[in-house]
Amino acid sequence: MLTVHHLNNSRSQRVLWLLEELGVPYELRRYERDPKTMLAPPELRQVHPLGKSPVVTDGDLTLAESGAIIEYLVERYGQGRLVPPRDTPERLRWTYWLHYAEGSAMPPLLLKLVALRIASAPMPFFVRPIARKISGTLQSSFVDPQLKLHFGYVNDALAKTGWFVGDSFSAADIQMSFPLEAATARADGRGQWPAIDDFLKRIHARDAYQRALVRGGPYELLS
Repeated sequence: MLTVHHLNNSRSQRVLWLLEELGVPYELRRYERDPKTMLAPPELRQVHPLGKSPVVTDGDLTLAESGAIIEYLVERYGQGRLVPPRDTPERLRWTYWLHYAEGSAMPPLLLKLVALRIASAPMPFFVRPIARKISGTLQSSFVDPQLKLHFGYVNDALAKTGWFVGDSFSAADIQMSFPLEAATARADGRGQWPAIDDFLKRIHARDAYQRALVRGGPYELLS
């Protein structure tokens, strides 16, 4: 039986969504973040040594990393759905966005999160102005320009057809959903990139997306 090891408010939400789109039956095992550290619980290390999510198990196979999981599920269960044919320009573009999501889009978002936490972390009062100065400089000189560059680029790509590959929905759209949701919710992205806003409205209205929310539980990136 295919099992998804699902951590709340994490990338594993899009794995649930993909499976709902494909209509593939799966078992769900939920894990909750530590409310103070927001880290995954140690129980996940019993499934995979890194203790991260998403992780899927399928028979004797244990697989981590969202992009690898999506490729596996589409190849194993998709029956040609949500992926362009091999040896086509569309397939190459599909693969590009599958890797771009974590390789290029997520790093500046993670830096933004780190910078914000530096500014707000508990510390002696005499250190606080220095920490805030470091955080502000990091954001203004590097992080925010990178966010503007990358999500402007993504917005322009979506503005052409509304989807990342051609004019139809694919698993690349599922993979790209998490960084776009994170940018909108955590990096003051609402209203800056209209094509991204429109994309998010359309994917959130999909029946399979809504079913995945029911299975996975509260998803604070949407708040």
